[in-house]
Amino acid sequence: MEMKMKYRFAFTLCVLLLLAGVGVGLVGAQEAEAEVYATAGMTEGAWIALATAATMVGSAVAAGWAIVATGVAAAGATAEKPEVSGRVLIFVALAEAIAIYGLLIAFMLWTKIPNPP
Repeated sequence: MEMKMKYRFAFTLCVLLLLAGVGVGLVGAQEAEAEVYATAGMTEGAWIALATAATMVGSAVAAGWAIVATGVAAAGATAEKPEVSGRVLIFVALAEAIAIYGLLIAFMLWTKIPNPP
């Protein structure tokens, strides 16, 4: 199970690096940028909407993963020592903050989408 998780992490990292490389390549070629957008059919608003969706998905998955890890540990600690239940809830709340920060960034990106003419 542990090796499967390592391979999944490595694959995700490679995909993100590939996408980052493609993004850097598009930003670097500013003269060809308009042509790329015209041929791909992607406007600036579409890229921002895609970034908004990626932000929400990424933060929700990360928050879920963090809550699973901290929630299991919190349940185990509370079962052994019931008086620590208040303290361990703080860690679960901090993990939930990841999703809230992602939501805030998504709203900030969403307001940058230009209105159609």
